[in-house]
Amino acid sequence: MNIRYVFSTHKNFNTLIVFLIWVLLLFFPANLFGGSSPVILAFGDSLTAGFGVPDSESYPARLQNILVENGYTHKVVNAGVSGDTTAGGVRRIKWLMKNNPEVVILELGANDGLRGLSLQEMESNLEKIILICEESGAKVLLTGMKAPPNYGEEYTVEFEKTFFRLAEKYKLPLVPFFLEGVAGIREHTQSDGIHPLGSGYSIVVKMIWEYLQPLLNASSKTKT
Repeated sequence: MNIRYVFSTHKNFNTLIVFLIWVLLLFFPANLFGGSSPVILAFGDSLTAGFGVPDSESYPARLQNILVENGYTHKVVNAGVSGDTTAGGVRRIKWLMKNNPEVVILELGANDGLRGLSLQEMESNLEKIILICEESGAKVLLTGMKAPPNYGEEYTVEFEKTFFRLAEKYKLPLVPFFLEGVAGIREHTQSDGIHPLGSGYSIVVKMIWEYLQPLLNASSKTKT
């Protein structure tokens, strides 16, 4: 028997095993070994994406910091797309559910309102998204929005009611107005008076956390 050959072959085999393990860890992290962190899907438009501010100042990034500080292991996935409408959300949501989120923070409708789109269609789209999330086992935190007065009082009032109606129908926690204390306040918004600056997102994320934490705690008790 060629001892040198056997030793060399054994050494190469060990090297190959180490290499394969490294590849698995790189391309198939944590969940391959059953240790994946639960996911919170921040699903929305530019207000979620963090338009006009560094990524670290967006509300999903700030929410991730709050979770870590409070001992939660959840991972926040920023699924915000600038300009997205509720119709766009319907097209995206099934693919995003591959993340297997525990909670979906649903922030859509602002662009529907800015464009004066059909409120019936907006409500139908939001309902479809809620149902897809719930069918996948995710809890939904719905965030309300307000429409500008451009399209008349009836449109503005009915727009806002849509979110309350859906929250009541599906027994969802509702953040009444995503931009409460931020919209129209110069020190907290960009030049359009809508998109938050870093200070504005600091206000937004505190409000989101107020509604999200009880949802996470309830989910944890259900699992145990």
